[in-house]
Amino acid sequence: MDGLENRTKGIEIVAVAPISQDAEVVQTTVFVPERAADHFVQKVTEYRDKNNKKSGRPKNEKLVASIQDARLAGVRALFTDALGTFPGDNEEIWWEVWIRGERKPEFERAAGRLGIALKDQALGFPERVVILALGTPTLMQILIERTDGVAEFRRAKDVPTFFLEMEAHEAADWVDELEKRMQTAPVEAPAICVLDSGATRGHPLLRASLAAADQHAYDPQWSLAEHRTWNGHGTGMAGIALLGDIEAALSQTGPIVVGHRLETVKILPDRGATDPKLYGAVTAVSVGHVERQAPFRRRVICMAVSSLIGVSRGRPSSWSAAVDQLCYNISAPRLMILAAGNLSGDILHTTYPDANDLQEVANPGQAWNPLVVGACTDKITIADPTLVGWSAIAPAGELSPVSRTSTIWDRQWPIRPDVVFEGGNLAHDGTNPGDPVDDLQLITTHYEPQNRLLKSFGDTSGATALAANMAARIMTAQPTLWPETVRALMVHSAEWTQPMRQRFQAAASRAEKFALLRRYGWGVPSLDRALASAANDATLLVQDALLPFFMEKSRVKTRHMNLHRLPWPRDELSALGELEVELRVTLSYFIEPNPGERGWTRRHRYASHGLRFAVKRALEGRRQFESRINKAAEIEEQGDAHVSDTGGDDWFLGFPRDRGSIHSDIWRGTAAELASRDAIAVYPVSGWWKEKPNLQRWDRSVRYALLVSIRAPGADIDIYTPIVAQIGVPVPAA
Repeated sequence: MDGLENRTKGIEIVAVAPISQDAEVVQTTVFVPERAADHFVQKVTEYRDKNNKKSGRPKNEKLVASIQDARLAGVRALFTDALGTFPGDNEEIWWEVWIRGERKPEFERAAGRLGIALKDQALGFPERVVILALGTPTLMQILIERTDGVAEFRRAKDVPTFFLEMEAHEAADWVDELEKRMQTAPVEAPAICVLDSGATRGHPLLRASLAAADQHAYDPQWSLAEHRTWNGHGTGMAGIALLGDIEAALSQTGPIVVGHRLETVKILPDRGATDPKLYGAVTAVSVGHVERQAPFRRRVICMAVSSLIGVSRGRPSSWSAAVDQLCYNISAPRLMILAAGNLSGDILHTTYPDANDLQEVANPGQAWNPLVVGACTDKITIADPTLVGWSAIAPAGELSPVSRTSTIWDRQWPIRPDVVFEGGNLAHDGTNPGDPVDDLQLITTHYEPQNRLLKSFGDTSGATALAANMAARIMTAQPTLWPETVRALMVHSAEWTQPMRQRFQAAASRAEKFALLRRYGWGVPSLDRALASAANDATLLVQDALLPFFMEKSRVKTRHMNLHRLPWPRDELSALGELEVELRVTLSYFIEPNPGERGWTRRHRYASHGLRFAVKRALEGRRQFESRINKAAEIEEQGDAHVSDTGGDDWFLGFPRDRGSIHSDIWRGTAAELASRDAIAVYPVSGWWKEKPNLQRWDRSVRYALLVSIRAPGADIDIYTPIVAQIGVPVPAA
């Protein structure tokens, strides 16, 4: 068998397997690069035509005579798990794809062209890189025909059951080993403040990052300890907020650098329930506790607690308005991350995802200023032998069966969720309601570590904790960013999964796209993309401010725009000609709420002000550009925003993007067109600051974060380097 390899020619054995369970004959799969394609032909020719001088036997006899059959390898030939676990032709699974390390970029490009979803994380070994890819055997066959980088296929086995079913002493060994690898953050580092049912500080994975002084309760008379009433929900939130994907952390071998700390405030009583009318006050008082304890610490406030009391198709409640006020806080704005909430009642596979579209985001998710998080899922592998025949309700890359949406909200209210994170899946047997089986859930810290160290966790709570973890990591890596900017980066870095993208591509109208946006938000954020954007990855990042209004002759009027020049390298873009490029813009700011229920008319607007962005068109002069913006602002002031689309040509959403206080959109066109779209305006529209001058808010300045990035999807061309060379200088507002 060793004679099949020839390392100098790049020929290697990639898989060896018996042709059947009891067979003595094996099937060997050999990788032969194109440059060595005639190597085996030459071996066979020598066997036929030449004899060994010493033995007189045919040359290469040992090799060639042992070969019974030779053919091009398919997916089965590269599959090295037990043959009985090979999926059906149309069965979509997660594969471990073992790739020759140097071929990883080529493999990723080929997978991208085929629309194959890949997990961001990869394992590196001396000769191989392991990437998780989603697809059917048929799709994998096409993939190996498009690239010669694949050496081996296995079924992905990333299910949490391995850890959750361990004996207590085994789990203790794994947790102890992880604790030793954790490098915890100093006391002055940013923190995630979890408003929930408290947390068990004594858990070995939490104790170094959660100081006793950083544990609080809304009511000082309450115990700080977790209570069985809430089944350890707060401790579960804390574990994921601190470590993110705990299953991945347990499976790694290297150090785990934790750049942030934890704070907890118990807002759920051990017995009884809080009066719903007090939810806003409870939240505000609880935030005050942590800020008095550590007033200079930067923090992400994470809350998955929600209620169905006070939901009404997106209209603000006293609780959501209190959250908006906490974020806006003019002296020190705050970043808050909330859960969209989970579906009520039994969840059936026959009603998915229609049921998600009919159950609206829970209170206080209608708030404008926080980041509101829904749940998606990639978890479809059910390995439990007692669940043979069961299936996951949601396909990989789709909305989690538990996640609420804002599809039925009135059109003027914000798009919710903003983004989605992994929240697990449900399994069903074809008849009964969905069940959150361990195989399809996340792993987190158990609130009774003396009895059990790990537990399953999920839903929009798990997704919200993952979002908070990402936000804290951005804060740690980029300490000068505002809360508005961290929120913008998370939305700007988000992308729809392949199944989500297919739904958007099939949408026939903007209304249908808008409905899908209210289901998925902007998709799944990427920490790598967010941090690259915050540095210099062909992205313009602006933190700026403007005065939206001014007083003239006792009347409050709207000021002019801020104009930002886009430093695109015109020559390089023009040279790319008809190459399709993508321009993404995200604008984020906080509004001051005015929640009185008075019909939400022009004079009784909820938001203090609004900001909008518009990009100069290719054939538009500056004067025309300003005139178009002024007209659009005037029309919106009159309440007819849908009449004018300041985006216009080839924007993915256009005017529907202007809901809430974070706006994002994508323009696609040619590189030559983009070369002339070299300016972006941020301009104000009216709010109650203007409509109610007696409240003396019209002279306030407002901050905003603006992100603008370019990429060329699917192109094998470096569009980044010339742009980065130009974008490395500050771009002030004109």
